[in-house]
Amino acid sequence: MAGYVGVLVSDPWLQNQFTQVELRTLKSHFNTMRRENRCLTLADLPSQMAKLKHVGENLTEKERDSFLRDSYKCLNEDVDFELFLRVYLKLQSHATARMGNNAKNSSAFLKSPTSTLLHTISESEKASYVAHINNYLGGEEFLKKFLPIDPSTNNLFEIAKDGVLICKLINVAVPGTIDERAINMKIMLNPWERNENHTLCLNSAKAIGCTVVNIGTQDFIEGRRHLVLGVISQIIKIQLLADLNLKKTPQLVELVDDSKDVEELMSLPPEKILLRWMNFQLKKAGYKKIVTNFSSDIKDGEAYAHLLNVLAPEYANPSMLTVRDPSERAKLVLEHADRMGCKRYLTAKDIVEGSPNLNLAFVAHIFQHRNGLSTQTKQISFVEKSPDETQMSREERSFRLWINSLGNSSYIDNVFEDLRDGWVLLETLDKVSPEIVNWKIATKPPIKMPFRKVENCNQVVKIGK
Repeated sequence: MAGYVGVLVSDPWLQNQFTQVELRTLKSHFNTMRRENRCLTLADLPSQMAKLKHVGENLTEKERDSFLRDSYKCLNEDVDFELFLRVYLKLQSHATARMGNNAKNSSAFLKSPTSTLLHTISESEKASYVAHINNYLGGEEFLKKFLPIDPSTNNLFEIAKDGVLICKLINVAVPGTIDERAINMKIMLNPWERNENHTLCLNSAKAIGCTVVNIGTQDFIEGRRHLVLGVISQIIKIQLLADLNLKKTPQLVELVDDSKDVEELMSLPPEKILLRWMNFQLKKAGYKKIVTNFSSDIKDGEAYAHLLNVLAPEYANPSMLTVRDPSERAKLVLEHADRMGCKRYLTAKDIVEGSPNLNLAFVAHIFQHRNGLSTQTKQISFVEKSPDETQMSREERSFRLWINSLGNSSYIDNVFEDLRDGWVLLETLDKVSPEIVNWKIATKPPIKMPFRKVENCNQVVKIGK
């Protein structure tokens, strides 16, 4: 693997428009076209590009032909791979413009691993993450010379190229994940040292729960903005949601009525617990609607107004609930949050536009700062007696991080709870010893029938023996 360089393009700008996965896919299509046509010209492309995703799906052959005739004077020109890529980008932009796909609404958390779309990043998300990095890593000795980062520039992606910043950020999100003695920290790193840092941060990101798809060390070296920002946003999200579990915040038991509901609560992902907490507080405030997402349901700012009023009534502004303009209400919400001492992860515009990532970060920070839950010992007594508290150990954490680093289909939060259906254990065995698992008799989650879980576990025991 040390000698692998991927598909290279002589123009650095053109190279940076694609991931290696996309370049390999497009190279394969291009080679097929050359074999079929022997001499491939611009005039051949409208029909040949029908099989390409996005371009072929959203533009007819006639539309592609018309666009190329308007863009190029001579259609008899021979097409090499770089010209093919340029034509693809132009057609892709044309198709996107026709669909009315606005770049400012792009999300950094969710990217299709197989799509070949023109990659964009949200400037407001980048600015928010840069502010977070400046705040939490400003005291790091090695990074002092690079921080604070100017959010109006792309310096973030330059600084992230050696892998040190990402590794440090992972340790802020989940302390102790990386032994910092393993990080190569020098002003000038050779390619091998830099590659070691990138491998370390990618494996560690997977171990703490990040979804790392179609990203490799070369993407960090090239500063592929949408991929680097996607990893950073997931790490920050994990940090902000770290307290949303019963171990760290036992007061969350107030959200449920009995022990059965507690088990259900423990199985929920942090985002769902955050939504449940938000609706719990909104119910106290007399808010009638149920918030089901961090986008469309809070765009008007009313949910925020009620939430902050119930959490910090001493800073309440009556105008928040009476003003009709959503933008004005959003500004008042942020002013209220400032008076509470909450950091801003978004602007009034982000609230109105319903940015899911930044709204999630904002609500998570409000929870960290003031969750409004009681500390009645009677309510949390059975949580304190939970076996999870006594069974948690250094060994459990080591095994959990190792299993998550393998890139299985499911992220596990607890070795004792999340392996009961046997599926993740089967995936782990398959990673350790490929083809050892008989997938024909295995059942993939969600598994409703208990005996199916037993079958999975029986196969795990059989393979283990």
